[in-house]
Amino acid sequence: MSYRLPVSKWLAAIVLLVALLSAFVLGPANASASINYGDEVAAMAKKQVGSSYKYGGTTPKGFDASGLTQYVYKNAATELKIPRTSADQYKTGKAIQQKDLQAGDLVFYATGKKGQVSFVGIYYGNGTFIGATSKGVKEVKMTDKYWKGKYIGAKRVIK
Repeated sequence: MSYRLPVSKWLAAIVLLVALLSAFVLGPANASASINYGDEVAAMAKKQVGSSYKYGGTTPKGFDASGLTQYVYKNAATELKIPRTSADQYKTGKAIQQKDLQAGDLVFYATGKKGQVSFVGIYYGNGTFIGATSKGVKEVKMTDKYWKGKYIGAKRVIK
């Protein structure tokens, strides 16, 4: 059993040709997803929570503070190479106020000599940072008594 449509083959060919030309001229829909590098850095840091602390450590087998930040920035979508030590990391980027912190910013603390940068973490959001503490990589509240008095400043290294 077959059906015949009252449309000529020429009309069907023209409609098909117009549809193809329209698709070619207009092109596919351009959907673009931009990466928020700060959020991506923070998410990469969060994945490291639970890793061990290791003095001089720069891998998930064990991190020290600046080893964690260096690892995260290098292995996140940013693929940024930042200096190895927290003191040298403090010399990079743009200084920002604590009230202006965004996910992925570096936060610096003086955990040794007063006023000297000796610790760095990655701001996660809602007043927390991810850092390689002596108890391993953890999410820490910046308002905790220990950290609040040792805060030195923050830098944005993501452009």
